[in-house]
Amino acid sequence: MLLALAQVACAQTPQTPQPEETASPAPAPTPLDAELFYQLLLGELNARGLEPATGYSLILDSARKTNDPALYQRAVEVAFQSRSGDAALQAARAWKQAHPTSREANRYVLQILVALNRVADSAEPLKADIALSDAKERNAVLSGIPRTYARVSDKKLAATVVEQALGDYLANPATAASAWTSVGRLRLAADDNAGAVEAARRGQAANPRAEGPALLALELMDPKLPQAEPIVRRYMEGKPLPELRMGYARALLDAQRYAEATKQLQVVTAEKPDYPEAWLVQGTLQLQDNQDAAAETSLKRFLELAQAQRSGEERSRGLAQAYLSLSRIAEKRKDYALAGAWLDKIENPQDLVAAQHRRASILARQGKMDEARKLLRSLPDRAPTDARTKLMAEVQLLREHKQFKAAYDLLAQAAAKPPFDADLVYDQAMLAEKLDNLPEMERLLRQVIAAKPDYHHAYNALGYSLAERSLRLPEAKELIKKALTFAPDDPFISDSLAWVEFRMGNKAEALRILDTAYKARPDADIAAHLGEVLWSLGQRDRAQAIWKEGLLLNSENDTLQETLKRLRVKP
Repeated sequence: MLLALAQVACAQTPQTPQPEETASPAPAPTPLDAELFYQLLLGELNARGLEPATGYSLILDSARKTNDPALYQRAVEVAFQSRSGDAALQAARAWKQAHPTSREANRYVLQILVALNRVADSAEPLKADIALSDAKERNAVLSGIPRTYARVSDKKLAATVVEQALGDYLANPATAASAWTSVGRLRLAADDNAGAVEAARRGQAANPRAEGPALLALELMDPKLPQAEPIVRRYMEGKPLPELRMGYARALLDAQRYAEATKQLQVVTAEKPDYPEAWLVQGTLQLQDNQDAAAETSLKRFLELAQAQRSGEERSRGLAQAYLSLSRIAEKRKDYALAGAWLDKIENPQDLVAAQHRRASILARQGKMDEARKLLRSLPDRAPTDARTKLMAEVQLLREHKQFKAAYDLLAQAAAKPPFDADLVYDQAMLAEKLDNLPEMERLLRQVIAAKPDYHHAYNALGYSLAERSLRLPEAKELIKKALTFAPDDPFISDSLAWVEFRMGNKAEALRILDTAYKARPDADIAAHLGEVLWSLGQRDRAQAIWKEGLLLNSENDTLQETLKRLRVKP
C-alpha cells in the first residue's frame, strides 16, 4: 500500500528530464502533498483496521480536497465494508455533487437508494441516469431498469415511481416501447398482471416491431389473461426472431394447443432451417402424434445441427432427448438392437433414468418383465427426487404392458406414505378404473379434490367416467364444466364435455364441441368419440373417415378399438 501511494505521489511530481531524453510537457499540478499523503495513509490503515468509520472520514475528506473520483469511490467501498448504507450514500452524493455529469457517480447514488429500500427517493437519480446515458444506448438503459429494482421489498411502489420517472420516455415514440416494457415488467413483479398486459399493449402500439412488448406478453400468456396473446400474435405477423416464435410454440404446447404449436414450429424450421431446437421440439411432438417417420426425420436433422454446437448442458440434454425418442421409434418397430444402440449414445448422467426406462421397455416387450423391473430398481438414488422418478417409471412400464394390478399395488404402497401426494393418488385412481373398481376410483378422486380443489384432472376424470357409464349425468356435466374453468382450452376436457352431452341426447352440441376439440388436437380418443357421434347422426362416410385418421394416429388406442368393435365397423 505504501509503495502504491508513493508511486502515485511520484507520478504526480514534475521531474527534470535527463540530458539525453527528449523533454515532455510537465504533468498538471496536484494537491497530493505530504500532508494529504499521510492523511490517505491513515485513512487506509484505519479502514483496514479497527476504526473503519475514522478511515471512511479521512478518505472522504481527501476526496473532497482532491476532487478525485477514485477516492470518492473508495470512500463508498469503505462504507459498504463497514455495512453503513447511510455513509455510502453520503459519499456517493458528495461524489455526484463534485462531478454532476458523472454517470458513474449518479449510478452509485441510485443503486444505494434502491439497496436501502428508499424507492421514493430514487426517481431523480433514475431520471439523471437515463439523461446522462448515450442516446444510442438509451433503449438498452430503459430495458435494464427492472433489474435495478429487482430486490426492492415494495414492488408496487417501485412500479409507480419508475412509471412517473419515465413520463417523457413513455411519450416519446423512439423510446416508448422500451419504457412501457420496463413498466410492464415492474407491474408483473408487483402481481399486477392486467396492468402488465396493458403496458405491453401500449409498448407495441408505439412500435409494432419491438421485441420487448411481445416477450412480456409471451410471459403473461394464460387462459385467465386472454388479452396477452393478441399482442404476441401481432408481433408474429411480421418477421419475428426465431427464438420468440419458438417461445410462442412452447407456450402453445404448455396450453396443449398442439396443432397451433406445430404450425409455429413448421414456420421456424422453414425460415431458419439451421435452428436445432425447433427440429427437436417438432420431432418430439410428431412422435407424440405417432408420426414416426416424420419424427425420425426431424430428430435426425436436430442431431446433424447439434453436433456443430459447442458442448454444454443444454446441448447434452437435447441430444439425450433425441436419442431417447429415436430409441422409442426403433422399439415400436421391434428393432431392439437399434433401440439399444441409440440409448448407448446417451452420456448425460441426468438422463440415466429415462434411458434405463427405455431399456426396461425393450426387455418387457421381449417378455422379460421381471428383469425390466429389476433394471429400474437398480438405479442409484443421486437426488431426493430419484426414488419417485424410479417409481413412476416402473408404474408406467407396468401400465404400458397392461399389468394394471401390479401397477395399482405399487402406487397404493407409495401413496400410503405421508405426505399426501395428489399426483400419486390420481394415478392410483386411474388404475382402479382400469381394474373396473369404480367405487375405489371415485373415492380416490374425491380425496384428491378435497386436498387440492384446483386439480382439474380429477374433476375431468370423474365426470368422464360417470358419462362413459351413463351414470349421474347432470353431476358428470358439472364436474367436467368445473375442470374447464381451470383449463378452458384443454381439448381432452372438451372431449369429455361433448361425451356427456352425447350421453344426455344433445348430439348436435356434442358434435360442435368435438369438431372444435379434434381440430385443436387430432387424437385417437377424440376421433373415436367424434366418429361415434357422426355415426349416430347418420353421417357414416365422414365417421369412417375420422376413424381412419384416428387409426393412423394410434392404431392401438383402446377407446377407438372398443368403439369399432362395439359398432361392428371395419373402416
